[in-house]
Amino acid sequence: MASSINYKHLHYFWTVAHEGSIARASEKLHITPQTISGQLSLLERSLDSDLFRRNGRQLELTETGRLVLRYADDIFALGTELRDVLRGAPAEGPIDFIVGATSVLPKTIVYKILEPSLKLSEDIVLTSREGPIETILAELAIHKVDLVLSDAPLTTAFRVKAYNHFLGECGLSFFAMPRLARRLKGPFPQCLDGAPMLLPTEQHGVRRSFDQWLADREIYPKIRAQFDDSALVKSFGHAGEGAFFMPSIIEKEVCENFGVRVIGSTEDIKQGFYAISAERRVRHPAVAAICDYARGEMFS
Repeated sequence: MASSINYKHLHYFWTVAHEGSIARASEKLHITPQTISGQLSLLERSLDSDLFRRNGRQLELTETGRLVLRYADDIFALGTELRDVLRGAPAEGPIDFIVGATSVLPKTIVYKILEPSLKLSEDIVLTSREGPIETILAELAIHKVDLVLSDAPLTTAFRVKAYNHFLGECGLSFFAMPRLARRLKGPFPQCLDGAPMLLPTEQHGVRRSFDQWLADREIYPKIRAQFDDSALVKSFGHAGEGAFFMPSIIEKEVCENFGVRVIGSTEDIKQGFYAISAERRVRHPAVAAICDYARGEMFS
């Protein structure tokens, strides 16, 4: 591998990656496609790794390409910042803040976590996305999102360079519509034995903790349905299809919004909440506000 990187070649790669094709990069850079293609080949040779692969007529980044793009984004963003500072033009305008949240997180929790970012003096423009953890972590890796909210920390199972920021944790409360609650027999949690239940799918950490908690107590509910989306759990619960659980921190909101009642709660199962960022040290003002509020007030 070469001892140093040719930054002109890196800039060509960066432009192609963002434009999506050599042809569009050629138009933007006013350089022939043949020149760009040749420079990319030289860069790949110096890195001893392919940066793109073809999928039909489309160019796709390889895993190494995504890694290089992440660093290239930082390099050229700093270059632009330096240029503006030297020109005496400090950064102005709104600050984009893009957050990805796993679908298992209750929407009320996501709102409570993100709310401080909208109260900053800075002009923050919030964009919230939702989806499977694999998808939103991939977007974090290529800087399409600034932060990921999850109920579990990032592990080595995900080949993404990112950092966990623990926000807090709380116990679980269990809910049912009044008609179903009246049919449950015995004290909590024994009343869950044989009871119809609506649960998150087994891929989620809180579900695995819940299953172990039940097994330790020899309680066997009847699983009626499983969901990745917490909103569906509450909607089916409101329809009387089964009992369900949510983080105790939103107990009041769940009862008011869905007409259910609390049938019990436990601190033996903790649901944790994490902010995952591409930076070890939090620099984005909205991320700092979220972490400070969650740790100092929300979960204190």
